[in-house]
Amino acid sequence: MSKSTTSLEWCIVRLGEDHNWWVEEVSDPVRWDVDSLSIIDPRQVAHLIDLVESLRDHGFNQDIFEPAFISFRIEKDLGQGRVRLKRVKESFFESDEKLFALPDHLDEENGPYADLLDHLTRCRVKMLNDLFDFESKLTIDEVEDQIREDQNTNFIEGKAVHAFAELTAILDFVPEGWDTDEERPEKSAEEVDDADLPEIDKEEEERLNKDQSLKWDEDDDEEKDPDEKADKDDEDEKEDKDDDKPDAGEDETKPRRRSRGKR
Repeated sequence: MSKSTTSLEWCIVRLGEDHNWWVEEVSDPVRWDVDSLSIIDPRQVAHLIDLVESLRDHGFNQDIFEPAFISFRIEKDLGQGRVRLKRVKESFFESDEKLFALPDHLDEENGPYADLLDHLTRCRVKMLNDLFDFESKLTIDEVEDQIREDQNTNFIEGKAVHAFAELTAILDFVPEGWDTDEERPEKSAEEVDDADLPEIDKEEEERLNKDQSLKWDEDDDEEKDPDEKADKDDEDEKEDKDDDKPDAGEDETKPRRRSRGKR
């Protein structure tokens, strides 16, 4: 490890408006320029580790990942979104600590972080070529050109590219017109059907359930025992015949009770 790297023992970072962490001050200001210097927080580190796990079958080498970053842990909360970090010698894959990862890109062309970007691009390209039956194999140059085009757009707009965004641009890259849905968990048919149904207010649902006029007699009959249903039909038929006969002393013009047939 170079002397310029080992001389960096602490740094102060701030939380930006983009919810990413940016370096504000370092112990070695001579060799490290803090202008637009980004650092990856523990949550982002965990996400990157999850992403590179899928590349292990496509040539990913953990020994290239580890040296590309300098690990830090929180030493003191300075308030107002500022934290002082202290350098530690821990593995991002094995440590239980919540570590920040500062990309080691003092040598932007041939340093360990530059090597990692190249390595991840190669692994991602190999993975995509293994997954998809492209008409012509996807090349590293094609991926790098597209990613570089997006970065240049941010540069023109005066936006600094955070290291986490730079890495996920590679690890999530998919050619236009293709999708990697098979990498994501699929929804069950029941979940998909329920998602298409309109929501019903609970009070309205209870009212509809209690409204007997919305129920068919056939539905009620199907829930009953067949023998019980036959006895009930005989009783209904007898009642209908009795209802057709006027009672003694009763006015024949009095409305008769409505029969209980199907609605």
